[in-house]
Amino acid sequence: MNFIRLSAFRCIKRSLNSWKHNELRCVSNKSEAQIRSFITENTEVIEEHNLTPEIKLRLFTPNCRFWLERPELWPFDDPYWAIYWPGGQALSRYLLDNPVMCRSKAVLDLGSGCGASAIAAKLCGAAQVVANDIDPIAAVATHMNSELNSVESPLCVTNNMIGYEPERFDLILLGDMFYDEALATDLHGWLDRCIKMHDSQVLIGDPGRAQFEDHGIRKRLHRLAQYELPSSVQEENYGLTTASVWCYRS
Repeated sequence: MNFIRLSAFRCIKRSLNSWKHNELRCVSNKSEAQIRSFITENTEVIEEHNLTPEIKLRLFTPNCRFWLERPELWPFDDPYWAIYWPGGQALSRYLLDNPVMCRSKAVLDLGSGCGASAIAAKLCGAAQVVANDIDPIAAVATHMNSELNSVESPLCVTNNMIGYEPERFDLILLGDMFYDEALATDLHGWLDRCIKMHDSQVLIGDPGRAQFEDHGIRKRLHRLAQYELPSSVQEENYGLTTASVWCYRS
Protein backbone atom coordinates (compact mmCIF):
# COMPACT_ATOMS: atom_id res chain seq x y z
CA MET A 1 0.00 0.00 0.00
CA ASN A 2 2.63 2.44 -1.08
CA PHE A 3 0.77 4.99 -3.21
CA ILE A 4 -1.76 6.07 -0.61
CA ARG A 5 -2.22 9.57 0.66
CA LEU A 6 -2.38 10.29 4.38
CA SER A 7 -6.14 10.74 4.44
CA ALA A 8 -6.69 7.41 2.73
CA PHE A 9 -4.28 5.67 5.06
CA ARG A 10 -6.15 6.99 8.08
CA CYS A 11 -9.32 5.64 6.58
CA ILE A 12 -7.90 2.16 6.18
CA LYS A 13 -6.48 2.25 9.70
CA ARG A 14 -9.93 3.12 11.05
CA SER A 15 -11.27 0.21 9.08
CA LEU A 16 -8.65 -2.11 10.50
CA ASN A 17 -9.59 -1.08 14.02
CA SER A 18 -13.25 -1.70 13.24
CA TRP A 19 -12.46 -5.16 11.86
CA LYS A 20 -10.91 -6.10 15.18
CA HIS A 21 -14.33 -5.95 16.81
CA ASN A 22 -16.06 -8.04 14.19
CA GLU A 23 -16.48 -11.76 14.55
CA LEU A 24 -13.50 -13.60 13.08
CA ARG A 25 -14.31 -15.05 9.69
CA CYS A 26 -13.72 -18.74 9.10
CA VAL A 27 -11.55 -19.46 6.07
CA SER A 28 -11.75 -23.25 6.26
CA ASN A 29 -14.65 -23.28 3.79
CA LYS A 30 -12.60 -21.37 1.21
CA SER A 31 -10.31 -23.22 -1.14
CA GLU A 32 -6.84 -21.84 -1.81
CA ALA A 33 -7.95 -21.14 -5.39
CA GLN A 34 -10.84 -19.01 -4.10
CA ILE A 35 -8.56 -17.11 -1.73
CA ARG A 36 -6.03 -16.54 -4.51
CA SER A 37 -8.78 -15.21 -6.76
CA PHE A 38 -9.99 -12.86 -4.03
CA ILE A 39 -6.48 -11.54 -3.37
CA THR A 40 -5.89 -11.02 -7.09
CA GLU A 41 -9.14 -9.08 -7.46
CA ASN A 42 -8.63 -6.91 -4.39
CA THR A 43 -4.93 -6.01 -4.44
CA GLU A 44 -2.53 -4.38 -6.87
CA VAL A 45 1.01 -5.44 -7.78
CA ILE A 46 3.45 -2.81 -6.48
CA GLU A 47 7.19 -2.61 -7.12
CA GLU A 48 8.15 0.99 -6.43
CA HIS A 49 7.73 3.86 -3.95
CA ASN A 50 9.22 1.74 -1.16
CA LEU A 51 12.69 0.70 -0.01
CA THR A 52 12.82 -2.51 -2.06
CA PRO A 53 11.81 -1.90 -5.69
CA GLU A 54 13.43 -5.25 -6.52
CA ILE A 55 10.54 -7.05 -4.83
CA LYS A 56 7.02 -7.17 -6.29
CA LEU A 57 4.15 -7.44 -3.84
CA ARG A 58 0.36 -7.62 -3.95
CA LEU A 59 -0.83 -4.81 -1.67
CA PHE A 60 -3.77 -2.55 -0.93
CA THR A 61 -3.78 0.70 -2.86
CA PRO A 62 -6.42 3.41 -3.38
CA ASN A 63 -7.31 1.62 -6.62
CA CYS A 64 -8.54 -1.40 -4.66
CA ARG A 65 -12.20 -1.93 -3.84
CA PHE A 66 -11.75 -2.37 -0.09
CA TRP A 67 -9.68 0.77 0.32
CA LEU A 68 -12.89 2.66 1.05
CA GLU A 69 -15.40 -0.20 1.22
CA ARG A 70 -17.44 -0.87 4.34
CA PRO A 71 -15.21 -3.03 6.59
CA GLU A 72 -18.01 -5.43 7.48
CA LEU A 73 -17.97 -6.65 3.88
CA TRP A 74 -14.40 -7.90 4.23
CA PRO A 75 -14.71 -11.70 4.45
CA PHE A 76 -11.54 -12.50 6.39
CA ASP A 77 -9.53 -11.35 9.40
CA ASP A 78 -7.63 -8.04 9.39
CA PRO A 79 -5.55 -7.74 6.18
CA TYR A 80 -2.23 -6.70 7.71
CA TRP A 81 -0.56 -8.82 5.03
CA ALA A 82 -1.74 -6.30 2.41
CA ILE A 83 0.42 -3.48 3.81
CA TYR A 84 4.19 -3.20 3.44
CA TRP A 85 5.05 -1.83 6.86
CA PRO A 86 8.14 0.41 7.22
CA GLY A 87 10.08 -1.85 9.59
CA GLY A 88 9.66 -4.73 7.17
CA GLN A 89 10.84 -2.51 4.34
CA ALA A 90 14.03 -1.61 6.23
CA LEU A 91 14.65 -5.23 7.18
CA SER A 92 14.21 -6.45 3.60
CA ARG A 93 16.43 -3.66 2.28
CA TYR A 94 19.16 -4.59 4.74
CA LEU A 95 19.06 -8.24 3.70
CA LEU A 96 19.25 -7.39 0.01
CA ASP A 97 22.23 -5.12 0.68
CA ASN A 98 23.92 -7.72 2.91
CA PRO A 99 23.10 -11.14 1.42
CA VAL A 100 25.77 -12.85 3.52
CA MET A 101 23.40 -12.47 6.47
CA CYS A 102 21.13 -15.12 4.94
CA ARG A 103 23.28 -17.12 2.58
CA SER A 104 23.13 -20.88 3.29
CA LYS A 105 21.30 -20.26 6.60
CA ALA A 106 18.01 -21.40 8.12
CA VAL A 107 15.86 -18.27 8.43
CA LEU A 108 12.60 -17.57 10.27
CA ASP A 109 10.48 -14.55 9.29
CA LEU A 110 8.28 -14.09 12.37
CA GLY A 111 5.04 -12.19 11.77
CA SER A 112 5.78 -12.43 8.07
CA GLY A 113 2.72 -10.59 6.70
CA CYS A 114 3.14 -10.11 2.96
CA GLY A 115 6.30 -12.24 3.04
CA ALA A 116 8.70 -9.54 1.81
CA SER A 117 11.51 -10.35 4.25
CA ALA A 118 11.12 -14.08 3.63
CA ILE A 119 11.34 -13.39 -0.11
CA ALA A 120 14.42 -11.21 0.43
CA ALA A 121 16.03 -14.07 2.37
CA LYS A 122 15.25 -16.42 -0.52
CA LEU A 123 16.75 -13.99 -3.02
CA CYS A 124 19.88 -13.82 -0.85
CA GLY A 125 20.44 -17.57 -0.96
CA ALA A 126 19.06 -18.79 2.38
CA ALA A 127 19.12 -22.58 2.64
CA GLN A 128 15.74 -22.74 4.38
CA VAL A 129 13.11 -20.05 4.99
CA VAL A 130 10.05 -20.35 7.22
CA ALA A 131 7.41 -17.59 7.10
CA ASN A 132 5.30 -17.56 10.26
CA ASP A 133 2.05 -15.59 10.44
CA ILE A 134 -1.06 -16.62 12.36
CA ASP A 135 -3.30 -15.40 9.52
CA PRO A 136 -3.76 -18.19 6.94
CA ILE A 137 -4.57 -15.59 4.27
CA ALA A 138 -1.08 -14.14 4.80
CA ALA A 139 0.32 -17.56 3.92
CA VAL A 140 -1.55 -17.58 0.61
CA ALA A 141 -0.42 -14.01 -0.09
CA THR A 142 3.18 -15.01 0.64
CA HIS A 143 2.93 -17.88 -1.84
CA MET A 144 1.55 -15.50 -4.46
CA ASN A 145 4.19 -12.86 -3.80
CA SER A 146 6.92 -15.50 -4.05
CA GLU A 147 5.60 -16.49 -7.45
CA LEU A 148 5.63 -12.83 -8.52
CA ASN A 149 9.35 -12.74 -7.72
CA SER A 150 10.17 -16.12 -9.28
CA VAL A 151 11.48 -17.62 -6.04
CA GLU A 152 10.53 -20.83 -4.32
CA SER A 153 7.92 -20.09 -1.70
CA PRO A 154 9.04 -20.35 1.93
CA LEU A 155 7.44 -22.89 4.19
CA CYS A 156 4.43 -21.02 5.59
CA VAL A 157 3.49 -21.86 9.19
CA THR A 158 0.35 -20.39 10.78
CA ASN A 159 0.61 -21.56 14.39
CA ASN A 160 1.72 -19.04 17.02
CA MET A 161 5.39 -19.86 17.58
CA ILE A 162 5.90 -17.25 20.32
CA GLY A 163 6.02 -18.77 23.77
CA TYR A 164 6.64 -22.33 22.62
CA GLU A 165 9.86 -24.31 22.56
CA PRO A 166 12.06 -22.51 20.01
CA GLU A 167 13.13 -24.44 16.95
CA ARG A 168 16.64 -24.04 15.63
CA PHE A 169 17.11 -21.14 13.22
CA ASP A 170 20.35 -19.39 12.34
CA LEU A 171 18.58 -16.10 11.75
CA ILE A 172 15.25 -14.74 13.03
CA LEU A 173 13.67 -11.72 11.34
CA LEU A 174 11.05 -9.46 12.92
CA GLY A 175 9.60 -6.50 11.06
CA ASP A 176 7.12 -4.16 12.80
CA MET A 177 6.37 -6.67 15.54
CA PHE A 178 6.85 -4.28 18.46
CA TYR A 179 3.54 -2.45 18.10
CA ASP A 180 2.06 -3.65 21.41
CA GLU A 181 3.72 -3.57 24.83
CA ALA A 182 2.48 -6.99 25.96
CA LEU A 183 3.55 -8.58 22.67
CA ALA A 184 6.93 -6.87 22.93
CA THR A 185 7.46 -8.42 26.37
CA ASP A 186 6.50 -11.89 25.10
CA LEU A 187 8.83 -11.48 22.13
CA HIS A 188 11.68 -10.36 24.36
CA GLY A 189 11.44 -13.50 26.49
CA TRP A 190 11.05 -15.85 23.52
CA LEU A 191 13.94 -14.32 21.60
CA ASP A 192 16.18 -14.63 24.67
CA ARG A 193 15.40 -18.36 24.72
CA CYS A 194 16.18 -18.69 21.01
CA ILE A 195 19.54 -17.02 21.52
CA LYS A 196 20.44 -19.06 24.61
CA MET A 197 19.30 -22.42 23.20
CA HIS A 198 20.40 -22.12 19.57
CA ASP A 199 22.68 -19.07 19.39
CA SER A 200 20.25 -17.59 16.86
CA GLN A 201 20.98 -14.21 15.35
CA VAL A 202 18.07 -11.77 15.54
CA LEU A 203 17.37 -8.81 13.26
CA ILE A 204 14.57 -6.37 14.08
CA GLY A 205 13.11 -3.76 11.73
CA ASP A 206 11.23 -0.88 13.35
CA PRO A 207 10.42 2.74 12.43
CA GLY A 208 10.78 4.04 16.00
CA ARG A 209 7.42 3.21 17.53
CA ALA A 210 7.13 4.11 21.21
CA GLN A 211 6.34 0.51 22.18
CA PHE A 212 9.78 -0.44 20.84
CA GLU A 213 11.84 2.58 21.84
CA ASP A 214 10.53 2.55 25.42
CA HIS A 215 10.80 -1.20 25.98
CA GLY A 216 13.60 -2.87 27.91
CA ILE A 217 14.69 -4.84 24.86
CA ARG A 218 15.87 -1.63 23.24
CA LYS A 219 18.82 -1.36 25.64
CA ARG A 220 20.13 -4.72 24.45
CA LEU A 221 20.16 -3.80 20.78
CA HIS A 222 22.66 -2.26 18.40
CA ARG A 223 21.59 -0.32 15.31
CA LEU A 224 22.96 -1.83 12.11
CA ALA A 225 21.37 0.51 9.58
CA GLN A 226 18.91 3.38 9.26
CA TYR A 227 16.93 4.21 6.12
CA GLU A 228 15.04 7.31 5.18
CA LEU A 229 11.53 6.30 4.19
CA PRO A 230 10.11 7.45 0.84
CA SER A 231 7.79 10.42 1.21
CA SER A 232 4.70 8.35 0.43
CA VAL A 233 5.60 5.84 3.14
CA GLN A 234 6.14 8.69 5.60
CA GLU A 235 2.65 9.99 4.85
CA GLU A 236 1.14 6.54 5.26
CA ASN A 237 2.72 6.17 8.69
CA TYR A 238 1.79 9.46 10.33
CA GLY A 239 5.05 11.20 9.63
CA LEU A 240 7.57 8.55 10.69
CA THR A 241 10.62 9.48 8.65
CA THR A 242 13.09 6.62 9.10
CA ALA A 243 13.18 2.90 9.84
CA SER A 244 16.11 1.05 11.39
CA VAL A 245 17.47 -2.47 11.59
CA TRP A 246 18.70 -3.67 14.96
CA CYS A 247 20.58 -6.69 16.29
CA TYR A 248 21.36 -7.94 19.80
CA ARG A 249 24.62 -6.62 21.22
CA SER A 250 27.35 -9.23 21.31
